[in-house]
Parts: sequence; structure tokens; C-alpha cells
Amino acid sequence: MKRILPSILTFSLLIIWHISAGQYEVPKQEEPSQELGIYEQLDRVIDGDIVLFDETGNPVRFDELVKKPTALSLVYYKCPGICTILMNGVSDAVKQTEMVLGTEYDVLTVSFAPAENYEVASEKKQHYAKINSSQDIEHGWRFLTGDSANIARLLNQTGFKVKKVGDQYIHPGALIVLSPERKITRYLNGEYYNPFDLKLALIEAAAGRSGPTINKVLNYCFSYDPEGKKYVFNITKVAGSAIIFLAALLLSSMIILERKRKKNIQKNQIN
Repeated sequence: MKRILPSILTFSLLIIWHISAGQYEVPKQEEPSQELGIYEQLDRVIDGDIVLFDETGNPVRFDELVKKPTALSLVYYKCPGICTILMNGVSDAVKQTEMVLGTEYDVLTVSFAPAENYEVASEKKQHYAKINSSQDIEHGWRFLTGDSANIARLLNQTGFKVKKVGDQYIHPGALIVLSPERKITRYLNGEYYNPFDLKLALIEAAAGRSGPTINKVLNYCFSYDPEGKKYVFNITKVAGSAIIFLAALLLSSMIILERKRKKNIQKNQIN
């Protein structure tokens, strides 16, 4: 028994170390540049005094807009290209995610075209409120505009670089997830946003706020892949936990068997 136990523990630790060797490293934060694209600014806190205009034309500070985990979408409303696809992608994710819009998280869509005003933002909001009546679009999804100075600050701080060509813009597509403290926690790139990825990103952005048990399990079993820009099954945690559990189970079984063996020996000696 004494010879076998160290071997079991050593074997378990070696397997866990071997699995952990393949884990991802945290990418270094990229510096914003003038090139078109997305230069991730993870952990950066967006200035609260950036002023935007809501759907009624009233000015509102950014720190008033972000009070809970928030998904930020940067588009321009009269875009003839992918912006409608991007907003439809957000709408589909909002429909399908199990989280409650306006209660557990918010969505902000901001036009980076200074020429666009609150009227076109209001039209977009009314459109998505009609096609997504199952969620509280009125309070949970804000459609905003801004002047050139404030929009430039927001684009720079999120690392979102666009290029104006005539009356139109060339731009990337992404959903930027913010914590309640306006800290950038995730970038979900592309035109379609997996509801599962969005849910986990928002759970992480909550920064320690309590949630349902299932959320804790999902957050434990899945981790973010910075290269693939999605959540993947965390084999290290799950396999490591399983190995430790099995090793503990085996150890307990062997201890119980050893105790039974000693009792039998004592009985035989008495007899």
C-alpha cells in the first residue's frame, strides 16, 4: 500500500501537467494604429465622459449607458454593406440567448458616422423592436449617435479602425463586450454571434456577480480561445478534475480495503 500510493499521485500529477502544457497564452495587447481593422484593447476602461446622443437626441454619458455587462456594436446605420447583417446577427443572438436583455445585460449600437443623427437611430430601434418582440429592446438595446470628437475617442479606445471612402466607410465587424465598469473583456469577431459565446462572454464580464449554478458550471468547463475568437471546451480543468476525483476514489477504496484486511488479520489472530 505505501509503495502504491505515491505512484498513483505522481501519475495523476504527470497527466495534469501534460494536458496543461497545451493551454493558450494570453495575447499581448495590440497598440492602436491608423490601419483598418481591430486592435484589441482588452482590460482597457473606456472613458465615462464620452458623450453620445440617444434615440431622442438627448446627450448621454457613456458611464450612464454602461451599468451592467454590455455588448457594444459599432456600425453606421445607412451602410449599404455588412452593417445590417451585423445588427441582424446581434438581434438573432439576443433572441436565442437565455439571458434577459435589459435585466442581466444591455446592448449598445453606436454609429461611427458623425453625419448620422438620432432620427435614423430611432428608426433602427423601432425596426428591431418589431422583429424582436420577445426581448425588452426599448430599455435593453440602445441605438446611439455622436459627434466626430466623441466618436473618434470611442473608436480609438476600443481599437476599432475604420476608413472613410466618399460617403461610405470600410470597417471591420465585431461585438465588443464590456464589464459594468466599462472595461473591455472580450471581442467577438464576425457577422454572426453564437448565442452561447455571447452568454459566456457576458457572464465573464459580470466580474464576479453571482449567477445561476449552470452558469458557473459552463464558465468552469469552457474557456476563451483568443486565436479562434470563441469559447472551447476546457479539457485541462475537466480532465484534471476527473483524474483527481478518480485518484481520490481509488485511494479511498484502497484505504478501506486495507482496513478490512487488518480487521480480518486481527480476527484470525484472536480465533
